[in-house]
Amino acid sequence: MSLLHRKPTATTGKVHEITVANARTPDSPNWGYVGFDLWRLHMDDHAEGQTGDREVILVLVEGKAHISGGGHDFGELGDRMTVFDKGAPHAVYLPAGADWTATATTTCTLAVCSAPAIADYPAAKIGPEGIELVDRGKGTNARHIHPIAMEERDVASSLLVTEVYTPAGHWSSYPPHRHDEDNFPNMTYLEETYYHRLNPAQGYGHQRVFTEDGSLDVTMSVSDHDVVLVPKGHHPCGAPYGYEMYYLNVMAGPLRKWRFQNHPDHDWIARRDA
Repeated sequence: MSLLHRKPTATTGKVHEITVANARTPDSPNWGYVGFDLWRLHMDDHAEGQTGDREVILVLVEGKAHISGGGHDFGELGDRMTVFDKGAPHAVYLPAGADWTATATTTCTLAVCSAPAIADYPAAKIGPEGIELVDRGKGTNARHIHPIAMEERDVASSLLVTEVYTPAGHWSSYPPHRHDEDNFPNMTYLEETYYHRLNPAQGYGHQRVFTEDGSLDVTMSVSDHDVVLVPKGHHPCGAPYGYEMYYLNVMAGPLRKWRFQNHPDHDWIARRDA
């Protein structure tokens, strides 16, 4: 299995812990921005952490939890009991130097998204207010987006976070595109993680991560709760007939802007559908 493809280490507790150090692989030697942890909690289970020199966005993927952090008690958050309800998510932004705790009030899944803190932002609740389900694409490239903390929302200094629902039989992150050069405004360098879910849960999906010169070309079959690292290159996803795909994206790099270029062989698809 590719080192870009991470399986959960357990079924409860902290099941993913992707740090800048352990994300560096032969395929991603320069990984230096994105961190991602995932907690799967039963009712009354407890999770906690410290942000250190990084900023964090906690996303309640599903279920409810009482969350405090950065000197604030945010109370009980969350209202979708399964991510495939497609309600807008509840999230919390925490700055560098903050402690946080989460106590599950139902079975819940909590994502911890992190990146270097390059400016001071206050601890704050993000959503569900102001997060709408946005439709993108056409035909079997249609998908649905929750832009939790993309650049149009001035809620973080470094992190970009979004959710994507890909209907069964559809493609997303497609046409293949890349954002692996620090060349604004044409492109921005952004590392990215994909946290995958499938509906029904026994399903699978596919993701390919590849560069135009062929130096990296990995195709992965992903299962429920898997994570894929995208250090560079193009990274399309496909959902087989019968299985809906969800993923939570975390992106970060030197500049909090999302500028990408489609693969030159496949850019005609985007131009046709514009």
